[in-house]
Amino acid sequence: MATDIKDRQILVVGSGLSGVGAVHLLNNAGAKPVLLDENDKLTADDIRVKLEESDRDKTGIVIGKLAELDLSAYSFAAVVPSPGVPLDTPAFDRIRNAGIPVWSEIELAYRFSRGRLAAITGTNGKTTTTTLVGEIVKAAFGEERTRVVGNIGFSYAAAAPGTNDDTVTVAEISSFQLEAVEEFHAQVSAILNLTPDHLNRHHTMEEYMRCKSNVTNRQTGDDVCVLNYDNEYTREFGEKHCPAKVLWFSSHEALQEGIFLDGETIMMARGGDKAALMGTREMHLVGRCNAENVMAAIGIAISLGVSLGVILDVVRAFRAVEHRIEYVTTKNGVDYYNDSKATNPDAAIQGIEAMSRPTILLGGGYDKGNTFDEWIEAFGDKVKLLVLMGTTKEKIAECAKTHGFDAVVLVDSKEEALELIKKNAEPGDAVLLSPACASWDMFPNYEARGKWFKEFAGAL
Repeated sequence: MATDIKDRQILVVGSGLSGVGAVHLLNNAGAKPVLLDENDKLTADDIRVKLEESDRDKTGIVIGKLAELDLSAYSFAAVVPSPGVPLDTPAFDRIRNAGIPVWSEIELAYRFSRGRLAAITGTNGKTTTTTLVGEIVKAAFGEERTRVVGNIGFSYAAAAPGTNDDTVTVAEISSFQLEAVEEFHAQVSAILNLTPDHLNRHHTMEEYMRCKSNVTNRQTGDDVCVLNYDNEYTREFGEKHCPAKVLWFSSHEALQEGIFLDGETIMMARGGDKAALMGTREMHLVGRCNAENVMAAIGIAISLGVSLGVILDVVRAFRAVEHRIEYVTTKNGVDYYNDSKATNPDAAIQGIEAMSRPTILLGGGYDKGNTFDEWIEAFGDKVKLLVLMGTTKEKIAECAKTHGFDAVVLVDSKEEALELIKKNAEPGDAVLLSPACASWDMFPNYEARGKWFKEFAGAL
């Protein structure tokens, strides 16, 4: 459903991937984008070089604070903030009070996309599930008909103009992207799980849940929402509030309807019949969390009309997404795993649960306002040493102490952390980077953190 914005000024806030994608879409649609970046260390030329060459002369560039922008000097038809821009600020109150709509990048993209949309959100597992569903859709419908976009690293807005009625778009969607949606309508949605995260942005679990549930925005009983039966938030949402037809998955309950884990076998129950789909040992993915991701992916793909044969063939061939419980190497009898994408305690619990050896755990990083009690409790007898770095190291160490876990070492640098690991790792151990925190205090992103760890392990 294209929106008429031809010759209208649209303000895009933030010059990251989604902002650049939004500018490209707006120029394609004949709009007049103005791109604002609050980083006063950048020049207009620094920002312009990020844009597609065809967009550079057609895009206004503003460097400065959004709060100080003179709205009366423009005639903005909408404001498109990048996901990292908080919307609960006086600057956005001023925009909304001026009657200017605020659209997230995915809202803008949806208005100019065609074909079917599967939108996947949740606290953990989004990237693995989205990547797997994307591979399944490519196998079923062809690569030329498939778009895999969103928080996975490919701008939905940039991809939207190239879609047609035969396109199937698979999108990883974050809570930040779901804060400002109106017409956004996925034929298949999924909320994989919900645990406390990003509370420094959303402040309460209720607000976080509200944003996540917006993935079902505009859905009806003709659409499908794939939900985790084991998670208290998604279960309550599915039983009481979800507007779509619910397809459940569970790793703990033998469902009467849905997809569930029975020991090491993934089962499907439909219309009173139960059938075994595949064994978890047939997968290259490890851990209960990945079994849940696979079950969700099966549910999403079935809802898109893909045959079970195609789905299961792709699942059997699929390997772990980089930085998510990713096996790196074995050196001197020690297995190294990169779980840098575990940027919150619940994701890091899944990393610990996937380990089957005595484990040296490398954790800590930027503080998003999370608590770490459940993570520490999940250590059991698996973690032989916890090495902590980053701004959260004292907070986590104090939490570990209250739970009686004393095998903790705090380090002041990445190099010190690596030296400790080399000194303490013994044949038969595992070394796991699973920080339970964001990376922003020491690294630009979790990918850079994971790459650093993999280079260390590879060079041993």
